[in-house]
Amino acid sequence: MMAFTDEQLESFNRDGYLLWEGLFDAEEMDLLIRIARNDQRLAQEALERSDAHAGKSRLWITDSLEDDIYSAFVRCCRIVEPMEEILGGEVYHYHHKMMLKEPLVGGSWEWHQDYGYWYSNGCLFPYMASCLIAVDTATKENGCLQVIRGSHLMGRIEHGKTGQQTGADQARVDEALKYLDLVHCEMKPGSALFFHANLLHRSDANRSPNPRWSLICCYNAARNPCQPKPNHPAYSHLEKWPDTRIKEIGRQQLCC
Repeated sequence: MMAFTDEQLESFNRDGYLLWEGLFDAEEMDLLIRIARNDQRLAQEALERSDAHAGKSRLWITDSLEDDIYSAFVRCCRIVEPMEEILGGEVYHYHHKMMLKEPLVGGSWEWHQDYGYWYSNGCLFPYMASCLIAVDTATKENGCLQVIRGSHLMGRIEHGKTGQQTGADQARVDEALKYLDLVHCEMKPGSALFFHANLLHRSDANRSPNPRWSLICCYNAARNPCQPKPNHPAYSHLEKWPDTRIKEIGRQQLCC
């Protein structure tokens, strides 16, 4: 069983996030990045979202699980079992997305909580969390994720439109930054960031010559009622797969 230590779980509950370095190995990440870079679905179906300064970020999102490498990550025990610890029981797949922050043109993501808008989907409780896997090296220069440590304990903050995005009340964010630490989550490929749905987070635009792609797997507690909406489903049993399926499926996809 892949599980948090007591110290890791205590850290997550205190800070609202936990960075697990090297959760996935070099071959798993090589398979993911090679498949993703050549995936025409990502190129054709990715959505564009403008930030408050008209910078554009792209993402591909789905709640469908298939026999592909993305779904193998979503289902793998290395993510699902720690999620079950975080959320206190059975979890299910809410959706997963590839964040495609391109060199020099990738826009910023404004401060927000995921539950800030998942709340509007009729999710009754914030028993929700995500795991961000770094596909490329994430640095301050290429717009790595930023979080406000401990902000999940503030509860849900009011959200509204910021450009084409949903952003948290900036006055409340500014107040939080007076008392809580701002953390830049610089990550190497294969590292994973588990974070609570009420954690405030954002990212800067990518002004570097290097891409910053990431895969984010999002989960809801099975006991948390949610109304189904496109890419935001109600409960469906999640079949966990052995971690070995990532390499098995990845190799198959590259051969086809």
